[in-house]
Amino acid sequence: MIARCGMDCSQCEAYKATCENSDVKRREVAEAWTIEYKTEISPEQINCRGCTSDAEKFFFTESLCEIRKCAMEKKAPHCAKCPDYLCDKLRAFVAEAPVVGKTLEGCETLKDKWKVAG
Repeated sequence: MIARCGMDCSQCEAYKATCENSDVKRREVAEAWTIEYKTEISPEQINCRGCTSDAEKFFFTESLCEIRKCAMEKKAPHCAKCPDYLCDKLRAFVAEAPVVGKTLEGCETLKDKWKVAG
């Protein structure tokens, strides 16, 4: 499953912990993300079935992710299908997480546009 930003949910530790229903993994992810993102994250918050799912989502994904909000407003399943693809907001995210750019690049319909823009 590909998130709206291009992230591969199957590689996300919160997604894996949720799918495995593992409280041990939720605790490990919460501890790691608390350090990485310099904010308190509890194991109870580590529940996510992906940002495109109708099921539970990580609180950041559900409420704070500007890329997700933007894609939803534009009714795009992911950013590569957005008419404003490769906007400044996404470009900044891809700079931080190049793997999402590679995922979006894999969308055949925008492969050439990515190479020009990127």
